[in-house]
Amino acid sequence: MESVRSIALGLWIRTGSRDESPAQAGLSHFLEHLLFKGTDRFSSREIDETFDSIGAEVNAGTGKETTSVYSRFLDRHLDRAFDVLSDMVLRSTYPDIDSERQVVIEEIAMYEDEPSDKVHDVLSSAIFGDHPLGLPIIGRADVISSVSVPDIKAYHDERYVGSNIVIAAAGNVDHDQLVELATQRADCAPTSDHAAPAPAPSIATPRLCFHEKETEQYHLCLGGPGIARGDERRFALRVLDTILGGSTSSRLFQEVREKRGLAYAVYSYASQFVDGGHVGVYVGTRPDNVEQALEVIGTELRKVSADGVTAEELDRARENVKGRTTLSMESTLARMNRLGSSILMDVPLLSLDEVLARIDAVTLDDVAALAAELYDPSRLSAAAVGASEDTFRSAVEPLNPVLAAA
Repeated sequence: MESVRSIALGLWIRTGSRDESPAQAGLSHFLEHLLFKGTDRFSSREIDETFDSIGAEVNAGTGKETTSVYSRFLDRHLDRAFDVLSDMVLRSTYPDIDSERQVVIEEIAMYEDEPSDKVHDVLSSAIFGDHPLGLPIIGRADVISSVSVPDIKAYHDERYVGSNIVIAAAGNVDHDQLVELATQRADCAPTSDHAAPAPAPSIATPRLCFHEKETEQYHLCLGGPGIARGDERRFALRVLDTILGGSTSSRLFQEVREKRGLAYAVYSYASQFVDGGHVGVYVGTRPDNVEQALEVIGTELRKVSADGVTAEELDRARENVKGRTTLSMESTLARMNRLGSSILMDVPLLSLDEVLARIDAVTLDDVAALAAELYDPSRLSAAAVGASEDTFRSAVEPLNPVLAAA
């Protein structure tokens, strides 16, 4: 991207919470934190001062299937940023582990106090059950408080191996220079076989899961199995999600918020993994509105799954998705993320024009078939965080009597 003066650089590791055993719950996320605590060459403070001194942004993230450590900086600082970032990822020495334990335990406590976040993990548990995809990425406090440095190092060395890492960059970057920097650091990466990923989940029948917590609102989700990240129907799903609840002109936003004022936040979403995925709908609403909000959402789900969408909705959603996609590609960070995650997960890397053509090719029949498969209320699980499970079950009953009675 020759028009910019910056580079976004990321190291992507093919490991995440789905690769953990129950005794390792949260270890991928904890390890991500520890990468910033120091190496033989750089202390934690020196890492912070290095990135501050070049005006860089630096961060990391852990997902169900990936971990990434990334930075955005001026193009002239590529060598320095790459040196520190790669040392963090490959040569962490895990100092100050006890203080970072407390940081992560506080983060877990903070997460438990955010019901609008917590409910999505309650939904994942309802859909995937005991499979690692159904467990929170953030993990459990009892694991974080007790895991030892040798266990952390073994976990790192088994997964942070050369064959499991992708280096991605976008911006005013010279590819040959990046390859040379990677070659210089290649001997630092462990070369043993990496751990096998968790097996594909077997989706059980829909379930209802409730997490009791005194809150001002009930935080509600409906959802079920989706499609894999490499599925060709992913373009149709993006269009469908936009129509259902992914934009301000979407059916759910208009019917729940704009027409009836039942919620501030209401939306749909889709998550994709190597061998599957899930779709979801979220709404946060006061106790008095729970029944009506779910009734309206259920009506919209039945309509879209039975009747599909209109030509006008399809045209508007396609243009929306194309616009958002094109605008995101002007960001070095977004481009780097797309490169890293696509290559890491073996998803074909399409050009912008190819992506836009795939979106334009989505038809009414494509959307209708996906809607019928994914959004039939009788096939969806239900999850909530709130004060009374009885209130939740009563509201779910008109939507799916069998689910409410389970």
